[in-house]
Amino acid sequence: MTAYYLSFGCKVNQYETNALRGMLSREGIQPVEQPEDADLILVNSCTVTASSDRKVRHALRSLRSRCPAAKIVLTGCLPQAHPDAAQLCPEADLITGTKDRAALIQRIRQLMESAVPWDGVTPYTPGEGYELLPPAENADRTRAFIKIQDGCNQFCSYCIIPYARGRCRSKPREALAQEAAQMAQAGCREAVLIGINLAFYGMEWQGDLGDAVDICCAVPGIDRVRLGSLEPEKLSDDLLRRLAAHPQFCPQFHLSLQSGCDRTLRAMNRHYTTAEYADLAARIRRIFPDAALTTDVMVGFPGETEADFACSLEFVREMGFAKVHVFPYSPREGTVAARMPEQIPSPEKRRRAALMGETAAACRRAFLRSQVGKVMPVLFERSADPAWHRGYTPNYTPVKISAKKGEKSLRKSVFRVIIKSSEPDCCIGTLLPEASAQND
Repeated sequence: MTAYYLSFGCKVNQYETNALRGMLSREGIQPVEQPEDADLILVNSCTVTASSDRKVRHALRSLRSRCPAAKIVLTGCLPQAHPDAAQLCPEADLITGTKDRAALIQRIRQLMESAVPWDGVTPYTPGEGYELLPPAENADRTRAFIKIQDGCNQFCSYCIIPYARGRCRSKPREALAQEAAQMAQAGCREAVLIGINLAFYGMEWQGDLGDAVDICCAVPGIDRVRLGSLEPEKLSDDLLRRLAAHPQFCPQFHLSLQSGCDRTLRAMNRHYTTAEYADLAARIRRIFPDAALTTDVMVGFPGETEADFACSLEFVREMGFAKVHVFPYSPREGTVAARMPEQIPSPEKRRRAALMGETAAACRRAFLRSQVGKVMPVLFERSADPAWHRGYTPNYTPVKISAKKGEKSLRKSVFRVIIKSSEPDCCIGTLLPEASAQND
């Protein structure tokens, strides 16, 4: 039996798709690169915006048209948040949500044997534990993602994710240590810790994110530990100093902002002010002099006035982010914001997104210019262009150095590089003449 996998959305979804691929492979269901070659098609969905739903449904229609004989499994956030997805997605033969993944193999077997459609979305209940999935195989990866947290308790007014993922829960420390060790044994040199609300890791045992970083940094073979997207809450000075004590910790902080206007933040039910956010950024930069701060910014939230938008624009400019992901607000059925008055017309949201995007691009260029002249360790990865070796510094600055024809790949090696110049979205460097800082 063969299977094709299609994943939408965030890094957590990608991690889970890879885990499901590994689970099914161990049951003799082999992955294929093209859906036309598959007996089974598994679509792991995202529902963070209405646009995400449309993309999933379009993919299902396309896959059904191209692969009429295949069995299609729809899983992930869309059916979990919207249990009526069976009616909205008639192309799917089996529908599950974001939990009880261990039972999926048996359900797939039953589907393939009986050809009876099945809909099994189980709601979350309070107090549930973290569902462990077998780690995906990462033998060919320089950097690997490790999911350590699931769920969210915040209930931002625009977000459906608490309904799609349940409440906050954390991967047990013993399971994290085991997965990190397996990752290192497979040859991965950098661990990226990810979750739905990563900053709440460890809350079940009155711990914190430092517990996860401590565990991963203690694993031989892991040279770098990086954090995924973070909410600004819960990053105390004590925690930051604890992170800074690890040479392996990478000083890149993706702190989700959403808006640089306090009035909009209150309407979003975000739990900080711009002053508190700016104070956190200053504390990070004081403790980590080479820190890079990246973020997400939404424009066109219901009720956002031109003055509110100008305030947000100016705050982003002042913060000097290394990179900003800009996106227009999209109403999400089932959320408070979707029912708010003063919805912003789409053309205006696009205009604001373009203006914010210009500011974001200027911030990016300024940050990359600020890296010129620095000597940084670069972990090199696979490069599609044979003319360049490409990799990342600890603060996730992309760096490329010229590659001579026929020269051996630097992949999975760390070399000290002096950054000579910058381009709009990367830096150009030169290897220092001494030996690599950390090699296999």
